[in-house]
Amino acid sequence: MAHAPLPLAPRRFGETMRTDAWWIQPTVVFLCLSTFIVYSTWAAFQASHYTFGPYLSPFYSPELFGDSPHAWFGPKPGWWPSFAPFSPAFLILWAPGGFRFTCYYYRGAYYKAFWADPISCAVGEPRKSYIGERAFPLILQNVHRYFMYLAVIFLVLLLHDVWKALWFSDSSGHVSFGIGLGTIILAVNVGLLGSYTLGCHSARHMFGGFLDRISERPLRKVAYDCSSCLNRVHMRFAWMSLVSVGFSDLYIRLCSMGVWHDWRLF
Repeated sequence: MAHAPLPLAPRRFGETMRTDAWWIQPTVVFLCLSTFIVYSTWAAFQASHYTFGPYLSPFYSPELFGDSPHAWFGPKPGWWPSFAPFSPAFLILWAPGGFRFTCYYYRGAYYKAFWADPISCAVGEPRKSYIGERAFPLILQNVHRYFMYLAVIFLVLLLHDVWKALWFSDSSGHVSFGIGLGTIILAVNVGLLGSYTLGCHSARHMFGGFLDRISERPLRKVAYDCSSCLNRVHMRFAWMSLVSVGFSDLYIRLCSMGVWHDWRLF
């Protein structure tokens, strides 16, 4: 017996037959990402209180130009426009920020939370057409793997910051080995960022996802399996690393301002 297809009436925005609290997740994502974006933007514009002793905020690492002892090439360069505000963070935040912005998980998260595209499964959208990521500007999301290469370089630099955070100077200028709470916070931050970055889909492809017979490449097989293990909890590391990088900056900032005291283990 032939059956005539029944046309489905398009849902109005927010219309759904779901009875669960579907709106909670996109709302929480919207609030959390908005909080991080506002704080990180504010922190980047401050250009102050981003170092404390041997600690350097990950928002400012590497400090290419700046006024702190961590600066690679000295103070603000002469070629910087005099009318534009300057912060060492402006020179480097585009790389880790671009990696997160083009991340496959974050794309799905902020498409729903900010653009309602779609706001949730089986819930009416505010638009009737769909063009995907085939046109400008969303086609630029395809550069994610190149941002991943930069993110790996930043991991090495942040790991070096942890090494520097193990050496403290006293009032006489003598440098000695030690571990402070800030050292642990920066080390945990690198661990979480590394787990997020190396569990990325692009990292899995780099390690061996393009090979037909990966079992014939033992080292690549180990790296691919480790990346796959991290990838299974990619969302968890995406959020944990987002919180850790923001808290690392906050901790160093409040220590520099004298609000918090860095607890030294030894």
